[in-house]
Amino acid sequence: MIEIEDVSKRYGDKLAVEGLNLTVKKGEFFALIGPNGAGKTTTVKMLVGLLRPSSGRIRICGLDISRDHVLAKARLSYVPDQPYLYEKLSGREFLEFVGSVYRMEGSKCQKEIEKWVELFELRPYVDELCESYSQGMKQRLVLSAALLHEPEVLVVDEPMVGLDPKTTRIVKEVLREKTRSGVTVFMCTHVLSVAEELAERVGIIQNGRLTVLGTLQEIRGLAHSDKGLEDIFLKLTGAGDGRP
Repeated sequence: MIEIEDVSKRYGDKLAVEGLNLTVKKGEFFALIGPNGAGKTTTVKMLVGLLRPSSGRIRICGLDISRDHVLAKARLSYVPDQPYLYEKLSGREFLEFVGSVYRMEGSKCQKEIEKWVELFELRPYVDELCESYSQGMKQRLVLSAALLHEPEVLVVDEPMVGLDPKTTRIVKEVLREKTRSGVTVFMCTHVLSVAEELAERVGIIQNGRLTVLGTLQEIRGLAHSDKGLEDIFLKLTGAGDGRP
């Protein structure tokens, strides 16, 4: 599970995230949405240990991500909004490297590699250098790497970027299955239809503060609207209907 307690992040005079409190329970699918510059990326980077909070505490499965960072990071996986690969490694070599980082036993690692290569249809490309991959292929490889060691917490930032409709459907089903098996999924996205379709709860962050939190039904009640998440988001964030 994820526990965020009174977390703030300051860059000089700019307060990027302020007083964030949030608990995402085991097996829950949570989506964080918000306008550009609202603090989503900063929140995600603090959550996975890439940034230290200026104040407050973040725990992953009961472990403080700042104090017990190695143990905490062993329990989670992170899919960034842009896939970062070692270009001179093949896809298989990259997956084997990730498995070694997580100290996976050799036969177990190979079994998991085969599983995800098959599911994400990477077999024709897995022994080619990553530098030759398209955006969609890179994203599929990064998703495979994130799932390789069977994390308890999965943090995904725009997971559908660059994916074709078939792979997008596969990823959605994988994420659903993971939550059904008890994995906590924290997703950050601008694609509100994906958040509406998958998330059990949604949080809206604005100007560094979590201003709205709840199920879609609860958020509809707050907005006094029975429309979709996109319309509700525009209404609650003061963006109107988006027309000039």
